[in-house]
Amino acid sequence: MLAGDQRRIGRGILAIVLLIGGMFFLNILFAAVAVMVNPVQQDGGAAYTPLLHAAGMASVALLTPWSMIIQRWLYGVKGASLHSVFSRFRFDIFGKALPLAVPAWSIVSVVLYWSPLPEASWSHTDVLWFLLATILLTPLQGAGEEYGFRGLIFRVAGGWARGARAGLVLGIVVSSVVFAVVHLSSEVWLNAWYLVFAVELSLITWHTGGLEIAIVLHAMFNTVNFVFDVALRVDMGTAYDRSAGVASVETLAPMAVIVIAVVVVWVRTRGAGAARTPADAEARVEAVTAA
Repeated sequence: MLAGDQRRIGRGILAIVLLIGGMFFLNILFAAVAVMVNPVQQDGGAAYTPLLHAAGMASVALLTPWSMIIQRWLYGVKGASLHSVFSRFRFDIFGKALPLAVPAWSIVSVVLYWSPLPEASWSHTDVLWFLLATILLTPLQGAGEEYGFRGLIFRVAGGWARGARAGLVLGIVVSSVVFAVVHLSSEVWLNAWYLVFAVELSLITWHTGGLEIAIVLHAMFNTVNFVFDVALRVDMGTAYDRSAGVASVETLAPMAVIVIAVVVVWVRTRGAGAARTPADAEARVEAVTAA
């Protein structure tokens, strides 16, 4: 999408730095405001409150417009092109994937949460606010990550190569490594999961020519997990600890859903499947119009 006669590697690195820098800046800013508005202290630090939860989700959700702004500013390409090769969000594809993703992630969450986790002392009202923030903002948070990593970074890095295949590999590698790194984990199993998750969603994005299915899988995974956290009053500080030694091979259980999703998409889009470039999309539209 962003490939041209010049590889513009420096511009691409700037785009990635602006994206990640903006994400962390907004996250810190929103968290600081949340703590100032609701300064609840626990064990010597700020407690994880519904407002702090909402701030974290909202800050990452803003990656969607921020990615579009960066692309428009540095490359002169309209932000709408990030949706798909048709430059629009395909709600039909999104709608078909949604009822399949939610039950799959729910089953995985039951497995992951089978062993009891430390509980937080949330009030009844806090639980309701956590649930509301999760339902309203977590899907947008997952979508924001997809627009940033499988959208902007994927195509920026892909444009550094001369050939299409080399661009695909480079785009997958760079976007996946950056995705894993920004989670700031020193745990081997967690980093393995982040990498596999990112690679598989990149393949789905490429095969479908858009972000819709990747958004469904990412947004619903996060949302279902947070709903389980709220329902079970899980201490999120402990549950989402990313330091070395906190995870085991069971952490990779969700990988089965992602692998199955890739296989299904691969089968459904092989041959004359989904359009993967703007040129393919334009040709398809012209064919439908002529028919």
